[in-house]
Amino acid sequence: MSWLRALRETARSGLSVERRRLAPAIAARGALGLALVIGFSLALFGPAVAASSAFGAFQAAIATFQRSWRPRPTLALASGGSLAVSTFLGYLTGAHTLLFLALLLLWTFLSGLAWAAGPTAGLIASSNVAIMLVTVTLPTSVATAAGHAVMIFAGGVVQAALIVLLPVRPWGAQRDALADALAAEADYARRLRHDPVAPFDPVPLMTARSAAAVTPRQARRRPAELHGPRRLAERIRPVLASLADPAVGAPAEGPQRDRVRELLAAAGEVLDAAAHAIRHGEPVRLPPAAVAALRTPDTGTILDDRSHRAALRLAALLGDVVETAEPRTETGTKASADASTASADASTASADASTASATTTAATTANGTPPARTRPTLLRLAPLALGAMRAEVRPGSPILRHALRVSAVTAAGYLLGLVLPLGHGYWAPMASVMVMRPDFSQTYARSVARFGGTLVGVALATAVVRTAHPGTYLSAGLAVLSAFGMYLLMRTGYAVSQVCVAAYVVFLLGMEGSGVTQTVRDRVTLTLLGGLLAMLGYALYPAWETPRLRGRLADWLAASGRYAAAVAARYAAPAGPGSPDVREALLAARAARVAWQDALGRAVHEPVRHRGLSHAAAEDAGHAIAEFGRAAMLLEAHLPERGAPPVPAAAGLAEALREATERGAKAVRERRAPAWDDLRETVAGWDTQVGDPLLRKAARLLLAALDELSAALATG
Repeated sequence: MSWLRALRETARSGLSVERRRLAPAIAARGALGLALVIGFSLALFGPAVAASSAFGAFQAAIATFQRSWRPRPTLALASGGSLAVSTFLGYLTGAHTLLFLALLLLWTFLSGLAWAAGPTAGLIASSNVAIMLVTVTLPTSVATAAGHAVMIFAGGVVQAALIVLLPVRPWGAQRDALADALAAEADYARRLRHDPVAPFDPVPLMTARSAAAVTPRQARRRPAELHGPRRLAERIRPVLASLADPAVGAPAEGPQRDRVRELLAAAGEVLDAAAHAIRHGEPVRLPPAAVAALRTPDTGTILDDRSHRAALRLAALLGDVVETAEPRTETGTKASADASTASADASTASADASTASATTTAATTANGTPPARTRPTLLRLAPLALGAMRAEVRPGSPILRHALRVSAVTAAGYLLGLVLPLGHGYWAPMASVMVMRPDFSQTYARSVARFGGTLVGVALATAVVRTAHPGTYLSAGLAVLSAFGMYLLMRTGYAVSQVCVAAYVVFLLGMEGSGVTQTVRDRVTLTLLGGLLAMLGYALYPAWETPRLRGRLADWLAASGRYAAAVAARYAAPAGPGSPDVREALLAARAARVAWQDALGRAVHEPVRHRGLSHAAAEDAGHAIAEFGRAAMLLEAHLPERGAPPVPAAAGLAEALREATERGAKAVRERRAPAWDDLRETVAGWDTQVGDPLLRKAARLLLAALDELSAALATG
């Protein structure tokens, strides 16, 4: 992609506005906390302290809007505390330009490394640097600087207290994540009716798994319906795929296919009903037609043996999903009774379904709920975050390059702000540190959006100030109103939120009369300067994703090979569907796939040559590895129970898969098309040693997917 096209695409992305579901109650709570802090500070300490404390409350509320599974009060306290420390240290060195510049370099470098600990930590750290550049100009002595720091932290405390006292949809993020996973499964079931080999994006399942990790305090308060459905959703996906795929299930046409389509439609409706109940905390209301379809006794006479077992297992799993999705499972609502009846009817028809239902609840605690995935507390997280940051201090790390880039650009913006005769030069470095991200597309998109939003916001706010001449308290009210708009529209687009942020800063500083000492031209010029410095910094010292695509693809291939090998090995040594080694290999393969997809999404917008892996070849190669993983998943859906007769030849297939994919991954990294001759010989022998049609077909599907990968890479 050329630079001109890349700039055009990123500019369009930065200025785009998305239609998102708004959360006015949460936005109003954040604005209320800000209003309380500003009003209290104005009444007791005056406009300067009110401005500092307002920044603390403002930033603390922003932190609680981030996509994080930690308790919101914890995020508010962490944001307010870290901003208070940053502001106080900044003031202590603010009188000495070189000393403050050294602190700015160090603080910005650390904020860049903080992205290694996650996007929430990176955003809070970057915001601390940006706001520090403003707040250090407000105090007049060390004592007042300490007071300002205390008030900034108090703003975070107020926001945390309001979250506790005025809860709005508790566990809403976790409910949405789990509901999205079930809804994705429902959509997958419906798509399989028309496309038996439809792809499935595992991101909703991975997000739900991340949301399921809780701190010890959260574990004691988590609603019962958030405990088990995710694990069941994980089990349903391979069953749906094996039921729909004509290679291992019902024929592509005929009565069996019609029955499979009916079962898939019913599964989609049941999963949608469970998703709706979890999202809103309501009882599950099942469509009667879906329940009747799952309970039809003619299934055994229509479907063949393997498809029948898959249908019974699906009914058992869906019954467990509905039962665990109930807000109060111990009361036994009609929906759970219907689903349990459907599951029981299916189980009495086959011993396999009974075993499947038992395995879904094997890993449960004494009270019937699965053990919680633990998340470290904030104190225990600190050494882990420092370890992640330290691990990125190595050659070739994109996070390290970002840290060096953002610190150099911010320092350059600060020095230019001092030299230029515009006053309030912090607008330039503040813009730079807020728009810079570790990847190209976000940095350039946010730079354009920051400039456009600031232009509109400053113009509107300045026009209001010059027209209405608001006093201190009216300026404070306008600042709170601007903050409410920012909280409300934050997720609709960066440009829209920046309109509100720019107006907020103007009104806030206008409380003490400093907000109108600059013209619109000066403010916009400094913001434009900061954005241009950020864009120039990335162009001169980039961290392109395109050259690393082959490495990401090789990682995904190797992880998928380990997953397929783990599944095949379980046919040689049956251990039941809940094998932990298969589970761990599957999670690793999913993580590698998401890393590949994220890298490919970033590389698409980069103005860099593809270096032997064109975008078309990358798409084809990704599709081939996804098909390889799907074939392995079909094998996983029919794993033999513990104690079943082993298939000795499966051990050889597992080893051949592991070795072939490791060699293939090495070839991908070395820009060669991998060859699969050894695996081809193993699969040829496999056909003569194994009598099960499913195992023979699945092995051929695995090999065909790898051949497709080689063809894609050879073309690329």
